[in-house]
Amino acid sequence: MTNAYETAAETEADTNGLMAGRQITLDEAAAWLSATELRLRQLARALETPAVPVELEATIDSLRSQSGTLRDLAERMQFLARATDGDIPLAKVFRGSGDPWGVAARDSDRKAYGGPAIVPTQWQLIKLAQDAEQAEGRGMETTTYPEAMKGIGIGWESKAASARRRRERDAEVAKEVLRKTCQSCAAGDGEQCRTKSGWPAEQPHVGRQREAEADVDARLGYLGDNPVAVPDA
Repeated sequence: MTNAYETAAETEADTNGLMAGRQITLDEAAAWLSATELRLRQLARALETPAVPVELEATIDSLRSQSGTLRDLAERMQFLARATDGDIPLAKVFRGSGDPWGVAARDSDRKAYGGPAIVPTQWQLIKLAQDAEQAEGRGMETTTYPEAMKGIGIGWESKAASARRRRERDAEVAKEVLRKTCQSCAAGDGEQCRTKSGWPAEQPHVGRQREAEADVDARLGYLGDNPVAVPDA
C-alpha cells in the first residue's frame, strides 16, 4: 500500500510541467519563481476579504514576506541565466587567491579550499561577475561561462540531488532490512533485531544491514556511497 509520504515524493518528482526540454533552464526557473511570487501576492490580496469574517493579517503578512523572498530569487536566477548564457563577462580567476575555475581548474590543487572549483556555485558566479567589472577596468582578460565550462556538465549531479538520492537510498535500506532474516538473532520479516537477552534493538546487526544495503544498492545503481549512474545527466 502506498503511504502519504511515498505519494508526496512521487508528486514532487513529477517536474515535466516545469520545462520544455529534458532539463529545466535557469530562464525557465526564473519565470516560475516570478509567477509563484505573483500568485502569493494575489492570494494575500484575496485573503484581505475572505468569505467568512476571520482576521488573517498574520497570514497575509507572511505571504507578502515570502513573495518578497521569491522576487529576490527570481531576479538572482535571471542574472545567473544571463551569466551562464554568456551575456555577462566573468573573471578568469578568483580575486585574492588567483585560483582558476571551470576547465582551467581541473588540474589545480586547492585542498585547503575543498578542491578545485570546477563547477562554480551561484555565489561564486556572482562574485566572478563582480570581479570581471574591476578586471576590465584594469585591462585584465575576462571570460564567459560557455568558454570556461566547455565540455563540463556531462554526468554532473548537484549536491542537492546527491543528498536527496542518498536519503532515498537510506529509506529503502531501512525497509529492506526488515525483509531479511537476521543470521545473528534470527529476526524475521518485519521484526527488529534482538539482543541475546531478547531485547529489541533499533539498529540491526551488521550482517543484516550489509545484506540489505547490497540488495538496495544493486537495485538503485549505487556502489557504496556513490551513485553509479546519474539519471537524466
